[in-house]
Amino acid sequence: MDRVQVIDSHTGGEPTRVVTSGGPDLGGGPLSARREAFRERFDRFRSAVVNEPRGSDVVVGAMLVEPHEPGCVAGVIFFNNVGVLGMCGHGTIGVAVTLAHMGKIGPGSYRLDTPVGVVGFEYRGGARVSIENVPSYRLKAGVAVDVPGVGPITGDVAWGGNWFFLTPAADLELKLGSAEGLLRRTTLIRRALEEGGVTGAGGAEIDHVELFGPPEDPANHARNYVLCPGGAYDRSPCGTGTSAKLACLAAEGKLDEGQAWRQESVIGSVFEGTYRRAEGGGRIIPTITGEAYVTAEATLLFDPADPFREGIRS
Repeated sequence: MDRVQVIDSHTGGEPTRVVTSGGPDLGGGPLSARREAFRERFDRFRSAVVNEPRGSDVVVGAMLVEPHEPGCVAGVIFFNNVGVLGMCGHGTIGVAVTLAHMGKIGPGSYRLDTPVGVVGFEYRGGARVSIENVPSYRLKAGVAVDVPGVGPITGDVAWGGNWFFLTPAADLELKLGSAEGLLRRTTLIRRALEEGGVTGAGGAEIDHVELFGPPEDPANHARNYVLCPGGAYDRSPCGTGTSAKLACLAAEGKLDEGQAWRQESVIGSVFEGTYRRAEGGGRIIPTITGEAYVTAEATLLFDPADPFREGIRS
């Protein structure tokens, strides 16, 4: 019976499952190449770790690997219920707290190697972490899309480590009780983007849709709902989604460098974001601060006789 060691945590309500041992050998080299090896050769492992019956559509996996870039405390490959991810903001916060739980780091500043570049983070002790995300930017503004069953909508295409389409929530309330309607709306939007040929840079698929509206708590600036690639919604305010939002605000001149932006999730958890300008262009370097809590240490067991040892795939 195969065994895989994991540590579970949640960041603002969004779970992360860190694989600490028992994962596949991806060899050496850049994380981008190892991510492709993971995608091509070990998709069954991905499914087994995060899909039912051991996981759920909401769980994001994070496999710790040896870093390639110098000066990094670890390397990580993120994945979810349908595939691999480039970057994951809430997951990086979860990985940081997990590394501290494992005794590998103490309060201080560190570098994490990811498939989309090195991500800096500061572990502040306890549950609190600030991550310096990859350079983020708005690619297209005011993109009009005709969504069947909804009508015409307008939004922005932005990169925050993943590709996002950001649009106002309009008539929908950004509340947990409205999750079914929000899921329906964002799924229709993503389908319309694909059918309309609206993409990220180089024809990349826009696999995240972010609705935004006013906050419930006047201490915050906005609230969001983020549809993730596998059809689940982000319980946290979404680290890459908040980065994409900061990029749009910066491009519009609505948020100054160093000015804080407090983003609520659909369940009310909060990330605080700031940014600085990147050199030589219109990109920004976002810093996202949030909290993660370790919830479990576990050994996943894979019985050869189990018909669902590789997870239940959609």
